[in-house]
Order: sequence, then C-alpha cells, then structure tokens
Amino acid sequence: MEETPSLSSGGQSGDNQERHHRFSQFVRNFARRFKSKLSSSGESTNVSSMNVKPSGTGSAETHPRKRALLCGVTYKNKKYKLKGTVNDVKSMREFLIDRYNYPEECIRVLTEDEKEDIFSPTKKNIQESLKWLVEGSESGDSLVFYFSGHGLRQPDFNDDERDGFDETICPVDFMQEGMILDNEINSTIVWPLKKGVTLHAIVDACHSGTILDLEYIYKPEINDWEDNSAPSKARKSTSGGIAICLSACDDDKMAADTTAFTGKAMAGAMTYLMIETINKDAEVNKDAGITYGHLLERMREMIELFNDKSCLGKFLPRVFYHRKIQHALLSSSERFDVYAKKFQL
Repeated sequence: MEETPSLSSGGQSGDNQERHHRFSQFVRNFARRFKSKLSSSGESTNVSSMNVKPSGTGSAETHPRKRALLCGVTYKNKKYKLKGTVNDVKSMREFLIDRYNYPEECIRVLTEDEKEDIFSPTKKNIQESLKWLVEGSESGDSLVFYFSGHGLRQPDFNDDERDGFDETICPVDFMQEGMILDNEINSTIVWPLKKGVTLHAIVDACHSGTILDLEYIYKPEINDWEDNSAPSKARKSTSGGIAICLSACDDDKMAADTTAFTGKAMAGAMTYLMIETINKDAEVNKDAGITYGHLLERMREMIELFNDKSCLGKFLPRVFYHRKIQHALLSSSERFDVYAKKFQL
C-alpha cells in the first residue's frame, strides 16, 4: 500500500500544498451542495412518498436483484429531534438509484414524512422491514440497510460483547417500545444471508461501530482485521453470504453534529462524505470503482481537514461548532483485502 503524506504536517511540500488546495476546494463545493439540499429539506407537511409500489412484473420478482431499506428518524416534536435525517435518506435513495441502479420499487423508505402508517419508522415497522429486506434472497442479490437517527448503548449481560456494551438504534417510538439491539439486527439480517448474497449496512448514528455485531473490525492503522467474535461464542455469522457495515463512529464515540451549513438542519456527516467521495472518484476515474481501503482513506483525509483548525482556519467552528467528526468504522462477517475489493452496493 502506498503511503499517504500527512495532511497536518507543519512544513508542507508543493505536492502537499496542492493536496490542501484541492481538498479545501472540495470542502467548499461540498458545503454549497450540502446547504442547498438542507435548505430545501425542512419539515414539510406536503411531502410526496419516497415509496414506489411494484408493478408486479418488475425486478422485485427476479434474481439477481437489488433491495434496500432506508430509515430516517427525526423524532418530531421531541427535545432530541433531528431535522436532517430525512434529507439523508433522500440523498441515499438518489445515490442508490443513480449510481448503483437500484429499482425504485425495490427501495423501502421509513420516515415520519411518509403518510402511510406502515412506512413510519416505529420499532415494529423497522423490525418487519428488516425481515422483508432479506426475505427470499438468493445468490447474486445485493441488499442495503441504511439508518440515520439516534444510536445508544447499554450494558451487555450475556457476554456477547468484547467491550461489555450492546449497541442500539432508536426507532421513533423507542421511549415507549424500546430500542433495537445489535443482537437482534444481527440475527435478523446477518444470519439468513446465503452464499452469494451481499448485505451492506450504512449506519449514521452515535455509538454505531459494531451495530451489526459482525465478527471482524478493520483497523486502518495496521491494515488488518481485528477479531470481534463473541466471548460467549454466540453466533454472529452468516449462512454463507457476506455482510459489510460502514458506521459513522466507534462504539464509544458520538457522530458529528453538522448543524452549521444552514444553522438549522442537522444531517449525518458520514453519509454526505461517503456519497461525495464515491461520486467524485467516479468522475475522476471514469466509474472504475473505488476500493474500500481508498474510500476510507479519502474520507479520513476529508475528516482530518475538517478537524484541523490549522488547515481550515475559521471554517471548522462555523461548520461544526468545535465538535469533531469521528472516523468511519468498517466491519465485516469475513476478512478481505480492502485495497483489492471494490466498494459495490
């Protein structure tokens, strides 16, 4: 693997200065697009549904197929509400359709803006939709689970977790019905994966590092995988398929609060950095495809620029109010060469 010059070194070569200029320009372009999207998101009372009913003869009934579940929870009228999660879902839906050719009718969206109760991000609806996501999957199928909302953690009493805590996602009604634990997510969408089926989970929430309870965690500092199997020997594996998760931060970290571009809306930094990085790479490299390793590297470079006041001057406080963005975490049900395997949803 090629060494990447440090972006935060004191004395910089011409190449490093050029890299800073290039990435700073990327940051400004990113901020303009981000502000444009968020300024139009709001909390509209007249929002068209993002769920398209299948025709009955489309790709939903054929294999190989693509299927996605996208959840964005705003927690409306609560003190802990999030205003940008629906915008995250819109961006992710557009990304899957335009970049990876997901059929609209094969994408299920759960948000509080949806008019039908079955598409509200309640605990029951998320649980049933997770089952729908993997139901009937066969070799060659590609599945995506996306969640933007609050994430929490609680003590693990079953000796399933190496850090002693279970990670959770919070449905809109979690105060009444409870959270959804990583153990349940694992048994619902990881266990059933047959050989040849690929699942990607992208979770933009606090404490989301091992939210799928997968057996391996990638450590970029050593370019190797760390064992995350359960001390109790509890099952975390698939039935022959592969599950890969990209999380906004480590289990003990908070995801970034990115309210700054509009001063009002909140949105997940990881979601936008991931989408922009992949789209930018596709433009430059003519859709050759980016590897997992290079995706993580480029996201890390962007995050370091955001977090480095010496590089961005007054830009960081204006954007993130002194809260740092955490690095994304990659986990998987099996080891693979992150610099050889292309990121493909």
